Amino acid sequence: MTPEDQPGFDPRLSWAAEGAVVLAQVCPVLVVVDVLRFTTAVEVAVARGARVVPLPWPGREAPARGASGSGPYSLSPVSLLDVPAGTRVELASPNGATVSLAAARAGAVVLAGCLRNASAVAAAARELGGPVAVVAAGERRPDGSLRPAVEDLLGAGAVVRALGGTPSPEARAAVAAFLDAAADLPAVLAGCVSGRELAARGRAADLRLAAEHDVSRVVPRLAGGGFAQLS
Repeated sequence: MTPEDQPGFDPRLSWAAEGAVVLAQVCPVLVVVDVLRFTTAVEVAVARGARVVPLPWPGREAPARGASGSGPYSLSPVSLLDVPAGTRVELASPNGATVSLAAARAGAVVLAGCLRNASAVAAAARELGGPVAVVAAGERRPDGSLRPAVEDLLGAGAVVRALGGTPSPEARAAVAAFLDAAADLPAVLAGCVSGRELAARGRAADLRLAAEHDVSRVVPRLAGGGFAQLS
């Protein structure tokens, strides 16, 4: 046991794939949060009955089409609003997908959390057992280094707040950030670095979807290589 394990606290919080691997050794359940955009895309797709397969990065983004021939789909949550039930969607991302795969390989139960399903995923995580770890995915700079992402801090804080318990100082800091932004989430997401990047690429509609808090009861669980609704 090391200080990085955050012993004595539940829930706990860390960042990126490296943090996920550390906490997966001591926490049976990990909630991965990548608000812009992987876990938001997963929530939207799974809510419509699709199955989302995370792919390692670099990789193809959402090449799969459903039996109906619809698609293709992408990390854009808006692109998944009309995905038919039963569609297999493959999504590669350097952040959320990579963190999810790392956590699963480390042996943890992996849930996909975002602002949209924060309370639902927290309740499910509690039922699965603890201690629970929340992993903010963050972003990767071109040189591969981690850029902590405020949107993931806020999403993680929303999940931690709903989890209750005795959060670690790291987890408490995320809750404080969420509470500070909760009254104006759309503006905060639009104004942060990741939000500005998406808006510049014409993806402002994704920001509006991602900023919605507790509008979903969907709990995507990674099992058998893909995310589907927790049964």
